[in-house]
Amino acid sequence: MSADHASVVPSVTPPLWLLAELTYRCPLQCSYCSNPIDFHRYHQELDTQAWCDVLRQGRGLGAAQLGFSGGEPLIRKDLEVLVEEARSLGFYTNLITSGVGLDVKRVNALSAAGLDHIQISLQAADPDLASALAGSKKAHANKLAMARAVKDAGYPMVLNVVIHRQNIDQIGDIIALCDQLGADEVELANCQYYGWAFLNRRQLMPTRDQLKRAEDETRRWRERLQARGRDMTLHFVVPDYYEKQPKPCMGGWGSIFMTVAPDGAVLPCHSARELPMSFPTVNDLTLHDIWYQSDAFNRFRGTAWMPQRCQQCDQHSVDFAGCRCQAYLLTGDMTDTDPVCEFSPHHAALESMVEDAQVIRVLESGAIPRNVHMARQQTSTKDSE
Repeated sequence: MSADHASVVPSVTPPLWLLAELTYRCPLQCSYCSNPIDFHRYHQELDTQAWCDVLRQGRGLGAAQLGFSGGEPLIRKDLEVLVEEARSLGFYTNLITSGVGLDVKRVNALSAAGLDHIQISLQAADPDLASALAGSKKAHANKLAMARAVKDAGYPMVLNVVIHRQNIDQIGDIIALCDQLGADEVELANCQYYGWAFLNRRQLMPTRDQLKRAEDETRRWRERLQARGRDMTLHFVVPDYYEKQPKPCMGGWGSIFMTVAPDGAVLPCHSARELPMSFPTVNDLTLHDIWYQSDAFNRFRGTAWMPQRCQQCDQHSVDFAGCRCQAYLLTGDMTDTDPVCEFSPHHAALESMVEDAQVIRVLESGAIPRNVHMARQQTSTKDSE
């Protein structure tokens, strides 16, 4: 580590990205979902007019890219109305969906409303494994059909696959399936441990050997695709726990990214509800005031808040001491250095957790599915502790 300049809070620039989490409702039960464990407590969703006002405020604030997410955003019957409003405001719009609830008619309706981009998630190549991971016997076939329908409608086919211990050994088959579908871009996103994924991390974390084999297989596929002249981009995202330097928290806390949750809470990232702090809502404040003036968005801006060890590191303005949610989940202190950092006093504990994952064992129980029943059970247990 080396000393750096005095820590200051930089001048605040407008957000680039606005993520509209329209609902926490979802027909699937993925054990790696990043939604809050207590998602069932957030019953009151913003209505259509409130969301349109959020979009207008976000665009007025300077945001240019808009993501519609959830839960499953297709559950919202007003999605096309919101897309049309976003198009009129000049947003570049992206629908992040499981594909469940999508059909050809709705693909065409979303296209007519002005939607720019659709990303569909897959669980696995094997239908039985995909069904088990999603908690749905019908979802996999529908996803494949809708991926083709999206491409037929003139969209690029962008597929996202969360990679974890239960499907990582099938990565070659997953890439082959994406190739057969005619995908243009595939994100092989190794699981990051927030929300339900953190709860299930022992069941989800791959071994180093699995991770290396998956990276090697992805590299071989890139070479094959290039040799064929096939234009399909493969992104392979390594899980944080296997890194030595933490990622910057959403490009820097309150720097480029703003999330509006289903109930109107405004967050610096979609996982921030993990933290023991309160967040303002669009019911009480404007997005402008929240972005520029709220304690929540200024709390971890710049470097002045950082532990001394981070302020003295020459990477502090690059990684911003890492992820606040990850720091809290692993240390119990949201102001601490992200334990992914090799200089963190908690890094050894993280490495021990990773080493524990190197042993493939029959676990006492399977992964906990993300559903309302389990959400109530988990939060009831936590509340009683």
